[in-house]
Amino acid sequence: MKVLFLVQKEQRAILDRLYEGVAAHCDCDLRWLSSEEQADLRGYFREHVDMARYDRILFFLRFKKEIRQVSFIRRVPNLVILEHDAYQNYIPCKYTGKFSAHYRRLPWARVISSGFMVSERLRQEGFDAVFVPKGYDQSMLHDLGRERDIELAFLGSTGSVAYSGRKALLDELAKEENLLVTRTESGEDYLNTLNRIRFFVSADVGMGEYMIKNFEAMACGCVLLAYDQGEAENRALGLVDMQNLVLYRDIPELRRKLQVLREDPSLAARIAEQGRALAQVSFGFGRIGERIVEAMVPPLRERPTPGPLQRLRWALGF
Repeated sequence: MKVLFLVQKEQRAILDRLYEGVAAHCDCDLRWLSSEEQADLRGYFREHVDMARYDRILFFLRFKKEIRQVSFIRRVPNLVILEHDAYQNYIPCKYTGKFSAHYRRLPWARVISSGFMVSERLRQEGFDAVFVPKGYDQSMLHDLGRERDIELAFLGSTGSVAYSGRKALLDELAKEENLLVTRTESGEDYLNTLNRIRFFVSADVGMGEYMIKNFEAMACGCVLLAYDQGEAENRALGLVDMQNLVLYRDIPELRRKLQVLREDPSLAARIAEQGRALAQVSFGFGRIGERIVEAMVPPLRERPTPGPLQRLRWALGF
């Protein structure tokens, strides 16, 4: 399968290993598009792409740029959209409902979403949606076997509106526990800091799916304390409370379970080890890339050939 894979050149997360994971399982033409190129897909395709050469064209681009260019994107054949932010379709934020609105204008495209229940909800709305979770860079993040001198911590952003629930929970927990909330540089600094943390607090409140940091913390041997995203999401990922992670729904439950782990270090060690093993087997970007390719293989929905009136509507942006 020949795949044109378009990704963002400027992106905060380092996802090179994910792209390599996709490329390892298909004949992949991987291209990094600048912000300017993403904003002018029509011009980029006109100058650089022969669409007839590809069995699939995979977008992993800025959503806010995609939605402004539907009139052109509707012309792209064999389209698959990889999306890690579609959970925002179902939470109060500036993109509430906008993913559904976008996909309604591209009903033949396949959407690969990183949330199991997000994918389910999109399918219920009639879209061709497939679940492939987020993961982690297996070449960069691993357990270094070092002493863990930070008991309880969260690493990452709390600034955006989408993370308001995360910030509120962490702020409340910090009133009760000695919690470190900080950010690090990517790469070695992040790896070394994760390996100093015994209990990593994940607070993906209201998001409906698990963010990348969950898998990164598990891979580095932390005991993951994760805000519970629901039975269906957990089952789809193989997450089992008090076996390979610790699930909680509120701060009192988190603190009760944390006390159990403090009193039973051997239980904490087993949970950390089983979490690390699950991450290694299931969530490394090599495996996630393979699953993305598997999700692209089945036939796509037929894309209708536009008549003169439809071509005019597309030209006008409808």
